[in-house]
Amino acid sequence: MASSPGPIAEQLATLPLIDHHVHGCWVGDVDRVRFENALNEANTEPVAADDAPFDSQIGFAVRRWCAPVLGLPAHAAADVYWDRRERLSEDEVSRTFLPAAGVSNWIVDTGLPGVADPDTLARWSGAAAHEVIRLESIAEEAVARGGNYAAAFDEILAHRAATAVGTKSIIAYRGGFDGDLTDPEPVQVEDAARRWRDAGGRRVTDRTLLRFGLHRGLRLGKPLQLHVGLGDRDADLHRTNPLLLLDFLRGSGTTPVMLLHCYPFEREAGYLAQAFSNVYIDVGLAVNHLGARASELIARSLELAPFRKVLYSSDAFGPAELHYLGAQLWRHGLATVLQRFVDADAWALDDALRVAEMIAHGNARRVYGLTGNSTHD
Repeated sequence: MASSPGPIAEQLATLPLIDHHVHGCWVGDVDRVRFENALNEANTEPVAADDAPFDSQIGFAVRRWCAPVLGLPAHAAADVYWDRRERLSEDEVSRTFLPAAGVSNWIVDTGLPGVADPDTLARWSGAAAHEVIRLESIAEEAVARGGNYAAAFDEILAHRAATAVGTKSIIAYRGGFDGDLTDPEPVQVEDAARRWRDAGGRRVTDRTLLRFGLHRGLRLGKPLQLHVGLGDRDADLHRTNPLLLLDFLRGSGTTPVMLLHCYPFEREAGYLAQAFSNVYIDVGLAVNHLGARASELIARSLELAPFRKVLYSSDAFGPAELHYLGAQLWRHGLATVLQRFVDADAWALDDALRVAEMIAHGNARRVYGLTGNSTHD
């Protein structure tokens, strides 16, 4: 007979979460090929049928945790799961899974197209949603204006930042962290912008402009999110080790720097969170993809990082299942880890419950300055 859950699991099952880095869910019709492609983070090409995307940790996790939400038994076969899902519109799927995640606030990176915007995410979930501005999107809008690039960037950023809670850079995808990350001189910025504009001004990859955006994000003073580690194959993984950010962080002042995802560099990120008072970490995205192994990743995130520096995120994008799955795997994984600490008499139960609440929502509420429940607080 299975034992009843203890107080840690009971608390984590009902704690409201702040998902401090997430994307929108799909809108419109979705076929099985597209859904299965969404179960693979790294491959940027259509996944081959022989890859059997459901035969993976994330595929098994969807069948375990998401199937019951659709009225199926846990571990329902992939074909059975898809047959049930296919009978629902994508709106119905979203309205089913988003509220079930138990998220009180979504902090949304709006830099990817083709998914629900923060207002829609808020409406479908019944939770608050807040925008994070992607700095590279600001760059692409600024260069299209012509004239003084820095002035245009600053004007757009100030306008967008009035209702946003933070910024984000994907410099990890645009060349990585190795190399010069200092703030460029104004003449360097304008020369780089002119070259980029003359070349067509589409996807920003110029190192000078990427550095400029980073430092404008720092200067804004709101939390600056940085993609770290795991991502699709467009990112050179060895160039996304957060230890390459050391010089940048030494000059980052007091602006909170949020290291996102971090896998497989979660231990390096934990060191940085200990070394710098303004550095915070999460292990979002990888929790979904590690599935049954997520608790080990969560445990590693609690090794060096001070507990007030660790946040929850799902980094869900596309299927609304992933918004729900991130929450469920995190709740279950953290409960497993904390119970282990308490059972070994290494932690007091009261401390475990307090840390769970900090990571679930307390740290994010403090760092992002969240005080209310409106869509744009």
